[in-house]
Amino acid sequence: MPFSSPLGLVLASSSSYRRTLLDRLGLGFNVCPAELDETPLPGEAPQAVARRLASAKARAIAPRFPNHLIIGSDQVATLDDITILGKPLTHENAVAQLGRLSSQRACFYTAACLFNSCTNVLRAAIVPTVVEFRPLSHTTIEAYLHRERPYDCTGSAKIEGLGIALVRKVVSDDPSALIGLPLIALQDMLEAEGVFVV
Repeated sequence: MPFSSPLGLVLASSSSYRRTLLDRLGLGFNVCPAELDETPLPGEAPQAVARRLASAKARAIAPRFPNHLIIGSDQVATLDDITILGKPLTHENAVAQLGRLSSQRACFYTAACLFNSCTNVLRAAIVPTVVEFRPLSHTTIEAYLHRERPYDCTGSAKIEGLGIALVRKVVSDDPSALIGLPLIALQDMLEAEGVFVV
Protein backbone atom coordinates (compact mmCIF):
# COMPACT_ATOMS: atom_id res chain seq x y z
CA MET A 1 0.00 0.00 0.00
CA PRO A 2 1.54 3.37 -0.96
CA PHE A 3 1.81 6.28 1.43
CA SER A 4 -1.77 7.48 1.85
CA SER A 5 -1.89 9.26 5.18
CA PRO A 6 -3.88 12.51 5.29
CA LEU A 7 -0.94 13.89 7.26
CA GLY A 8 2.17 15.12 5.52
CA LEU A 9 5.60 13.72 6.39
CA VAL A 10 8.52 15.93 7.43
CA LEU A 11 12.14 15.12 8.25
CA ALA A 12 13.43 17.52 10.91
CA SER A 13 17.07 17.19 9.87
CA SER A 14 19.62 18.80 7.58
CA SER A 15 21.53 15.51 7.28
CA SER A 16 21.95 14.33 3.70
CA TYR A 17 22.54 10.82 5.10
CA ARG A 18 19.16 10.74 6.82
CA ARG A 19 17.48 12.14 3.72
CA THR A 20 19.00 9.40 1.58
CA LEU A 21 17.94 6.73 4.06
CA LEU A 22 14.37 8.01 4.25
CA ASP A 23 14.22 8.05 0.44
CA ARG A 24 14.64 4.26 0.56
CA LEU A 25 11.12 3.92 1.95
CA GLY A 26 9.63 5.58 -1.13
CA LEU A 27 7.55 8.05 0.85
CA GLY A 28 7.17 11.64 -0.19
CA PHE A 29 8.43 14.00 2.50
CA ASN A 30 9.54 17.54 3.17
CA VAL A 31 12.75 18.53 4.90
CA CYS A 32 12.85 21.20 7.59
CA PRO A 33 15.97 21.22 9.77
CA ALA A 34 15.46 22.02 13.43
CA GLU A 35 17.85 24.57 14.90
CA LEU A 36 18.73 23.40 18.41
CA ASP A 37 21.48 23.64 20.96
CA GLU A 38 22.71 20.04 20.97
CA THR A 39 24.90 20.38 24.06
CA PRO A 40 24.42 17.45 26.46
CA LEU A 41 22.93 18.29 29.84
CA PRO A 42 25.19 17.85 32.91
CA GLY A 43 25.45 14.16 33.75
CA GLU A 44 23.22 13.13 30.84
CA ALA A 45 23.91 9.61 29.53
CA PRO A 46 24.75 9.32 25.81
CA GLN A 47 21.61 7.37 24.95
CA ALA A 48 19.50 9.90 26.86
CA VAL A 49 21.11 12.73 24.86
CA ALA A 50 20.22 11.03 21.59
CA ARG A 51 16.62 10.36 22.64
CA ARG A 52 16.08 13.88 24.00
CA LEU A 53 17.49 15.59 20.91
CA ALA A 54 15.57 13.40 18.46
CA SER A 55 12.32 14.29 20.21
CA ALA A 56 13.26 17.96 20.59
CA LYS A 57 14.02 18.28 16.87
CA ALA A 58 10.59 16.94 15.91
CA ARG A 59 8.77 19.10 18.45
CA ALA A 60 10.76 22.22 17.49
CA ILE A 61 9.30 22.41 14.00
CA ALA A 62 5.80 21.17 14.92
CA PRO A 63 4.27 24.67 15.09
CA ARG A 64 5.15 25.12 11.41
CA PHE A 65 3.62 21.74 10.47
CA PRO A 66 0.38 21.35 12.46
CA ASN A 67 -0.98 18.35 10.52
CA HIS A 68 2.11 16.27 9.93
CA LEU A 69 4.09 13.27 11.02
CA ILE A 70 7.48 14.68 11.94
CA ILE A 71 10.62 12.56 12.07
CA GLY A 72 13.42 13.55 14.42
CA SER A 73 16.68 11.67 14.79
CA ASP A 74 19.98 12.03 16.58
CA GLN A 75 23.10 9.93 17.03
CA VAL A 76 25.59 9.91 19.88
CA ALA A 77 28.76 7.82 19.97
CA THR A 78 30.79 6.87 23.01
CA LEU A 79 33.80 4.76 23.89
CA ASP A 80 32.95 4.31 27.56
CA ASP A 81 29.23 5.14 27.85
CA ILE A 82 30.25 8.46 29.40
CA THR A 83 32.44 10.42 26.96
CA ILE A 84 30.55 11.56 23.87
CA LEU A 85 32.26 11.55 20.48
CA GLY A 86 30.73 14.19 18.24
CA LYS A 87 31.21 15.18 14.62
CA PRO A 88 34.89 16.08 14.14
CA LEU A 89 34.24 19.03 11.76
CA THR A 90 38.00 19.47 11.14
CA HIS A 91 40.80 17.26 9.88
CA GLU A 92 42.75 17.59 13.12
CA ASN A 93 39.77 16.54 15.22
CA ALA A 94 39.10 13.56 12.96
CA VAL A 95 42.73 12.40 13.25
CA ALA A 96 42.50 12.57 17.05
CA GLN A 97 39.10 10.87 17.12
CA LEU A 98 40.16 7.95 14.91
CA GLY A 99 43.35 7.62 16.93
CA ARG A 100 41.22 7.13 20.05
CA LEU A 101 39.00 4.61 18.24
CA SER A 102 41.92 2.48 17.05
CA SER A 103 41.54 -1.10 18.37
CA GLN A 104 38.56 0.00 20.49
CA ARG A 105 34.84 -0.74 20.63
CA ALA A 106 32.50 2.22 20.34
CA CYS A 107 28.75 2.29 20.82
CA PHE A 108 26.65 4.47 18.53
CA TYR A 109 23.21 5.26 19.94
CA THR A 110 20.81 6.30 17.19
CA ALA A 111 17.47 7.65 18.30
CA ALA A 112 14.44 8.21 16.11
CA CYS A 113 11.08 9.65 16.96
CA LEU A 114 7.85 10.21 15.09
CA PHE A 115 5.71 13.08 16.34
CA ASN A 116 2.11 13.45 15.21
CA SER A 117 1.57 17.20 15.41
CA CYS A 118 -2.19 16.73 15.07
CA THR A 119 -2.63 14.39 18.06
CA ASN A 120 0.59 15.26 19.97
CA VAL A 121 1.48 11.55 20.10
CA LEU A 122 5.22 10.97 20.22
CA ARG A 123 6.72 7.56 19.42
CA ALA A 124 10.43 6.99 20.01
CA ALA A 125 13.07 4.29 19.79
CA ILE A 126 16.80 4.07 20.29
CA VAL A 127 18.99 1.56 18.50
CA PRO A 128 22.52 0.82 19.76
CA THR A 129 25.23 -0.26 17.35
CA VAL A 130 28.57 -1.61 18.59
CA VAL A 131 31.49 -0.99 16.25
CA GLU A 132 34.84 -2.71 16.77
CA PHE A 133 37.64 -0.77 15.09
CA ARG A 134 40.77 -2.28 13.59
CA PRO A 135 44.20 -1.05 14.72
CA LEU A 136 44.59 2.24 12.84
CA SER A 137 48.06 3.60 12.10
CA HIS A 138 48.58 7.32 11.56
CA THR A 139 49.27 6.58 7.87
CA THR A 140 45.98 4.68 7.54
CA ILE A 141 44.04 7.44 9.27
CA GLU A 142 45.54 10.16 7.06
CA ALA A 143 44.97 8.16 3.88
CA TYR A 144 41.37 7.49 4.83
CA LEU A 145 40.60 11.09 5.76
CA HIS A 146 42.12 12.49 2.58
CA ARG A 147 40.01 10.14 0.47
CA GLU A 148 36.68 10.33 2.31
CA ARG A 149 36.71 13.59 4.31
CA PRO A 150 34.03 12.41 6.80
CA TYR A 151 34.14 15.54 8.92
CA ASP A 152 30.34 15.67 9.27
CA CYS A 153 30.09 12.08 10.54
CA THR A 154 29.87 11.11 14.19
CA GLY A 155 32.99 9.11 15.01
CA SER A 156 34.81 10.22 11.81
CA ALA A 157 34.09 6.97 9.95
CA LYS A 158 31.56 6.86 7.12
CA ILE A 159 30.59 3.20 7.38
CA GLU A 160 28.59 3.22 4.13
CA GLY A 161 31.73 4.28 2.28
CA LEU A 162 35.45 3.65 2.71
CA GLY A 163 35.01 3.76 6.49
CA ILE A 164 34.05 0.08 6.33
CA ALA A 165 37.77 -0.62 5.89
CA LEU A 166 38.44 0.78 9.36
CA VAL A 167 36.23 -1.65 11.26
CA ARG A 168 36.50 -5.29 12.25
CA LYS A 169 32.89 -5.86 13.30
CA VAL A 170 29.51 -4.11 13.47
CA VAL A 171 26.73 -5.45 15.70
CA SER A 172 23.24 -3.96 15.45
CA ASP A 173 19.60 -4.91 15.08
CA ASP A 174 19.24 -2.35 12.29
CA PRO A 175 22.00 -1.73 9.71
CA SER A 176 20.57 1.68 8.79
CA ALA A 177 20.93 2.95 12.37
CA LEU A 178 24.68 3.45 12.11
CA ILE A 179 24.24 5.63 9.02
CA GLY A 180 21.91 7.90 10.96
CA LEU A 181 18.26 6.81 10.84
CA PRO A 182 16.99 3.41 12.09
CA LEU A 183 14.54 2.52 9.34
CA ILE A 184 13.27 -0.68 10.95
CA ALA A 185 12.21 1.15 14.10
CA LEU A 186 10.86 4.06 12.05
CA GLN A 187 8.75 1.73 9.92
CA ASP A 188 7.16 0.30 13.09
CA MET A 189 6.32 3.82 14.24
CA LEU A 190 4.86 4.76 10.86
CA GLU A 191 2.68 1.66 10.83
CA ALA A 192 1.39 2.57 14.31
CA GLU A 193 0.25 5.84 12.71
CA GLY A 194 -1.44 4.02 9.83
CA VAL A 195 1.33 4.55 7.27
CA PHE A 196 2.46 1.41 5.49
CA VAL A 197 5.61 1.43 3.37
CA VAL A 198 4.58 -1.66 1.36
